[in-house]
Amino acid sequence: MGSQEPPLDEIQWKAPPFAQSMGGIQTNTVLPYFYQSPFFDATSNNATITTQATHNPALFYLIQTREAFEGRLRTMQGLEFMVTQDPSDNGTKIENSGVWVIRKQNRRKKAGAEDEIIPISSYYVVGENIYMAPTLGNILTARVLSTVQSLNKAIASASGLPTFTPALGHTYPKIIPKVATSATSTQMSQTSKESTPMPGTQETTSSKSSLASTAARNCGSDSSRLLEESLNLSLRYGHEYMDENPLVGEPGAFIITKTRDVQQPSSQPKPKPATSAIKVPTPQVKTDLPEARSKDSLGAEKSPASPAVKEKKARRKSRPAGSTTTPK
Repeated sequence: MGSQEPPLDEIQWKAPPFAQSMGGIQTNTVLPYFYQSPFFDATSNNATITTQATHNPALFYLIQTREAFEGRLRTMQGLEFMVTQDPSDNGTKIENSGVWVIRKQNRRKKAGAEDEIIPISSYYVVGENIYMAPTLGNILTARVLSTVQSLNKAIASASGLPTFTPALGHTYPKIIPKVATSATSTQMSQTSKESTPMPGTQETTSSKSSLASTAARNCGSDSSRLLEESLNLSLRYGHEYMDENPLVGEPGAFIITKTRDVQQPSSQPKPKPATSAIKVPTPQVKTDLPEARSKDSLGAEKSPASPAVKEKKARRKSRPAGSTTTPK
């Protein structure tokens, strides 16, 4: 089996000797140069007119100029190749970009109306190189494919970076880029043999690093197992509570109360504590004035003795013994 040929939109074609034999790429030689490429279709109207003009001297003028050739193409219908962009502006511009655009199209004739043009593909002639323009579907397919591949690489690279623990969640290590300078490389090359490690120290260092990596893996597996056990306990006992029946009493004599006792407190009123203070009656002061009285009533009534002056009691005289008292 022969090797499969690449798609036309992935190849680049050029023929420098043929371009030099025609005097370079210009407005009258761009189509004959394009006919030599694999992009040309031999069943098109271009091939028909070229064959007729080559064998019929009366039609030889059609292949002398591009204007005459394209004018004859417009009178026919079917598959054709037309120049849609001429950088030289039909040979009037000497300095130009050198990019020609040739379009492959299908022409259909309509009575009393303009021709219907159906574009099929486009080609670029850049200097002596000819390229096929990709279709919009091919461009979108390539862009989406490259995006998906980049995402797959990014996800594969980031999948091994995070570590999960119940306490911290997802964590990512800090990557510190190592910058190698010429000074460090010179210092490393000038290190003495005294700093060379002993044969046994390398094994010890490697064993320590292996133990550290093993411990890190075990820590990750223990964290995952602890998370799973915590989740199971939460699902099994998440609806239960331990403080529905509180403890009352003093240390050493706690009593577990009942739920109904806590929810339904007793309705008996609490006795009020007795107060030890004794209330002292407030003295009342009479503010009404006494009425006017007669002199007789004033004389009859005795004024009370002043509380400040006390009456002196009459003292009895002592009598000598043997004396008698005679009545008067």
